[in-house]
Amino acid sequence: MQTDHVARLPIGMFDSGIGGLTVLHECLVAMPHEDFVYLGDTARFPYGPKSQADLCHFSMEIASYLDQVGVKLIVVACFSATAAALPALQAHCATPVVGIVTPGARAAVQSSRYRRIGVMATEATVASASYLRAITALDAGAQVHQQACPGLATFIQEGDVFSSQLVERVRELAAPLRAVRPDVVIMGCTHYPLIAPMLQRHLGREVTLVNPAAEIAAEVEEILCRQGIAR
Repeated sequence: MQTDHVARLPIGMFDSGIGGLTVLHECLVAMPHEDFVYLGDTARFPYGPKSQADLCHFSMEIASYLDQVGVKLIVVACFSATAAALPALQAHCATPVVGIVTPGARAAVQSSRYRRIGVMATEATVASASYLRAITALDAGAQVHQQACPGLATFIQEGDVFSSQLVERVRELAAPLRAVRPDVVIMGCTHYPLIAPMLQRHLGREVTLVNPAAEIAAEVEEILCRQGIAR
């Protein structure tokens, strides 16, 4: 396929629901001339409680669909899907596939002064230990504290972002992290930036919250420019 034709194709992006729109926003800001195709797999939401095998299967189905639509790059805008399926997707797809875990780990390591990094993520992402591996690969001496957050993405997906139930849930989930005093916490689900002020309140204002979306946008832009397929 000729480079100029590929350059005109859109960028594909998928998530389990609306969370990936936080990544899409950063990509639109960074690359306003690019077109995007976004797929939110709301029929099978949430991804967090699903098995690694199911997540890999879902991700392969969606990536195959995006390939058929015609995209020049695929962004896996979901931590659970990235953790379960990124190597398989990169082996399967003819187009470049970018995940979200490594950029988030890189941003956290760069931001941390005391090398105490917290991760708030879905059950699937925590179980995969993908963030633990990614962070320690960049800084073997970093202390990584993971906190699984069952149900949190569902509150956000359903638009329940101001209820007393959500406030209490965030307080419960933040407490174990506050006890170990990280200086950086990764929002390890693309839904979580939508409640960043609430997370900041319960984690403490001294904690730096990392939203990997901006890092993903920069990586996508760099890949497109390097391959000569940016618009």
